[in-house]
Amino acid sequence: MIPPLLAGLSLPGADELLDGAVVVTQPLHTRFRGTTVREAMLLHGPAGWAEFSPFPEYDAGESARWLAAAIEAGWHGWPAPVRETVPVNATVPAVRPGDVGRVLESFGAVPAVKVKVAEAGQDVDDDVARVAEVRRLLPEAALRVDANQGWDHATALAALGRLAGYGLEYAEQPVAGIEGLARLREALDRAGIEVRLAADESVRKETDPVAVARAGAADLVVVKVQPLGGVRRALGIVEAAGLDAVVSSALDTSVGIAAGVALAASLPRLPHACGLGTVALFAQDVADPPWVPDAGRLRPGPAPVPVARGALRAGEDRQRWWRDRLRAAWAVLEAARPA
Repeated sequence: MIPPLLAGLSLPGADELLDGAVVVTQPLHTRFRGTTVREAMLLHGPAGWAEFSPFPEYDAGESARWLAAAIEAGWHGWPAPVRETVPVNATVPAVRPGDVGRVLESFGAVPAVKVKVAEAGQDVDDDVARVAEVRRLLPEAALRVDANQGWDHATALAALGRLAGYGLEYAEQPVAGIEGLARLREALDRAGIEVRLAADESVRKETDPVAVARAGAADLVVVKVQPLGGVRRALGIVEAAGLDAVVSSALDTSVGIAAGVALAASLPRLPHACGLGTVALFAQDVADPPWVPDAGRLRPGPAPVPVARGALRAGEDRQRWWRDRLRAAWAVLEAARPA
């Protein structure tokens, strides 16, 4: 049974949420998800700091889940962890092979590496060269690739056939949609290509992980706290899906990463390193020190105090834009509350 948004949790008023809220702008070292700058609204509630950072193209309905996650974090807190540390992977954007070493250095020692592939303007040869360089530099690390649903079926089948030789742990969302994943999984089996599939973009909504499991479309699901509406709700969704989960970042600041760590630390099973080391991709973070892994691990705990929020504060026009956005998302949550 998947819990509704804010199940059992109170909904503060919009004015209370906005009291002390600030929008920050964080530059990235390297283009990621098509951007070089990440904006986020930081909220402060009785339970601590929280992050509200749906991507700019998301409407009020989708953003409401991100706001529910922020309300949980700042006004209610998270469930108690069942483990003391969480393993974390490095993330290598779609850079040239010669730049792979520089990117990996920013993460330090890690148990696993996720390599971005299927970048617009690049081809499978570029992807293979990047993965090969990661494997050369870190021969013992677990290795997974993330296509962000950028390949069609034929390209994915051919690419994974070539990349399987580098010992992939799994391939994350190589094609679009649940049906596309199921079709590719069957084709990989027929071709004898031993690469497990993980669903990411196909689990943006609460019903998606269950649909993925029913369709036999993937071996595991990638879950993110903000898009799924909070730690408690994500735990319920993973349980309903019945698949192993990898917790990943939505390109969060250190404040949002704390929520991801809280989820990963609360899962009954955590067989894979999580994608929660993305703060290393920022040229500057709101926390000092930033929430980056120590020897490939993060410890659960309260969200850090964003001490650099003044230096990274966005302009007044962006402050107003985000305040209006939060109010619109809040209205969706308020309308969904039981009478």
